[in-house]
Amino acid sequence: MVTIKDVARAAGVSPATVSRVLNERPDVDPELAERVQAAIVELGYQPSRVARNLRRRETSVWGMIISDIRNPFFTDMVRGVEDVAYGAGYSLVLCDSDEDVAKEARYLDLIMAERMAGAIVSPASSVGSNLNPVIAQGIPVVLVDRRVDSPILDTVMVDDRRAARGAVEHLIANGYRRIACVTGPLDTTTGQERLAGYRDALERTGRPPEDELVRTADFKVGGGFAATRSLLELPEPPEAIFVANNLMTLGALSAIEAMGLVVPDEVALVGFDDMPWAPLIRPPLTAVAQPTYELGLETARLLLARIRGEKGPPRHVMLAASLEIRGSSAPRQRT
Repeated sequence: MVTIKDVARAAGVSPATVSRVLNERPDVDPELAERVQAAIVELGYQPSRVARNLRRRETSVWGMIISDIRNPFFTDMVRGVEDVAYGAGYSLVLCDSDEDVAKEARYLDLIMAERMAGAIVSPASSVGSNLNPVIAQGIPVVLVDRRVDSPILDTVMVDDRRAARGAVEHLIANGYRRIACVTGPLDTTTGQERLAGYRDALERTGRPPEDELVRTADFKVGGGFAATRSLLELPEPPEAIFVANNLMTLGALSAIEAMGLVVPDEVALVGFDDMPWAPLIRPPLTAVAQPTYELGLETARLLLARIRGEKGPPRHVMLAASLEIRGSSAPRQRT
């Protein structure tokens, strides 16, 4: 295998000069650089990418940490990130924190140990996730879908509060009076904002929220099932339920079926995150549709700009969601 020393010998220069040429240093005499390049071609020398990255203290790899790899919401988002990364000559390493701050911290350690060029994080907790060590090492970080308590980080998000408010206002307009909410963990901004949007919609119509109609779950199928079942077992069950993510909506549908109830005749349902299966069930599911691919694109573009040296204050990109209205929230039929 041809080495730097072989190239140096053929070009009549020192190995240090060859190294400076390989690293595109401007302090190399043009004539020497030309001799080195000629020797590289003649000998067929292939620089070690690993060694070169270590010298530059960076790699051509991005790290992306998402909160639940089983959640289809992330599929198009990751595709958007990967499309931008690949087009710019970077590879993407995908990590699953599983909503666990400790697991997330281990992946952040990996990003630092491997000197990755940048990181995209959907934090497990708005207060427990600690990104400061990565920032201190000079690795650009962009947050997606969720925020943390930091004034210095770029973020790309959907307006969760507004989207949730619109979903519940739709139920109110269709004649539903007793409306419940199944939200996610309140140490995540998504859980907080979607619950706030639910409350906003009720308060705008002069309906003070009732604590007994709110359940906090874990953004997973089992949590959605348990929360929905407990709501439907109330002495006065809700007429409609707003569920704050797709996996919990699957759990809600399972609970409704297990109790032998009919959607929307006995309980209406609106989910957050429109999935490919939503129009296929009977009745089709009304759901908030997030621009997931665009979330990935915007996040990746922002990270790429920071990696390339863009300065300036933190940027906060907010995308709009839409409500896909289908049969599960049809107007209330009262007898």
